[in-house]
Amino acid sequence: MPFYGFPEYVPVAEKKRKAQKAVEKLKKKNPDISPVVIQGRKLAVTWWGKAWNDNLESYSDYENRIDRGRSYVRNGAVLDLKIEKGTVIALVQGSSSKPYKVEIGIAKIKNEAWEKIKKSCEGKIESLQELIDGKFPKALSELFTAKGSGLFPSPKETSLSCSCPDWAVMCKHVAAVLYGIGARLDENPALFFTLRNVNIEELITEAIKGKTRDMLGRTGAKSRRILEDADLGAMFGVEMDSTGPAQDVKEQKKRGRKKKE
Repeated sequence: MPFYGFPEYVPVAEKKRKAQKAVEKLKKKNPDISPVVIQGRKLAVTWWGKAWNDNLESYSDYENRIDRGRSYVRNGAVLDLKIEKGTVIALVQGSSSKPYKVEIGIAKIKNEAWEKIKKSCEGKIESLQELIDGKFPKALSELFTAKGSGLFPSPKETSLSCSCPDWAVMCKHVAAVLYGIGARLDENPALFFTLRNVNIEELITEAIKGKTRDMLGRTGAKSRRILEDADLGAMFGVEMDSTGPAQDVKEQKKRGRKKKE
């Protein structure tokens, strides 16, 4: 029974047991559910997961209620979390026997900001894996996380909804899902670009363009020919399309021959 309006205390172990039981029940109906599981004391450990959480906590719009989701996500209450283009859909176990449905909408990165970010990456990232691992210069890290102009969404670019009866826009179930996104990005950082509805390969292509020009400028004629004919996509760890750096180099070569003729 609640005491003087306060909810009855439930031990953490009991909360985790209840959440696990709910996951098992859901899996019988839908084997594809993907619960958020926090390992260890930290909610996120990779650059992308931590940057996501830091961004959430940096806005005054969130600071009064975001912490309410910490214990929920730690206790396994986020029973399912799916990230799609511009959308996160999740199920969260609350006080009700039936999980609450949470939907979070994230606006696409503005074209102007995306073009600036791609241009700034030129020649500064070695490969797709390096980007995924968060191993890039500090200047890029600051650019990616810049408020209002970086990769991470502001509250104005985010819509929140939950099926629970809480009057607040950001209830503890929504807050748990927001932290759950950070944990999911730990597992697969590429999902961040899916969420923001932009193509990760565009970023790498721009980076490779800079690297290709730099490499061509520092090599002799024989080595330059080898680079021009090389599989640059494989070299830098990304699939290239017909407009990629390798094609750019070949087109430049053709134009040079025509001028001589």
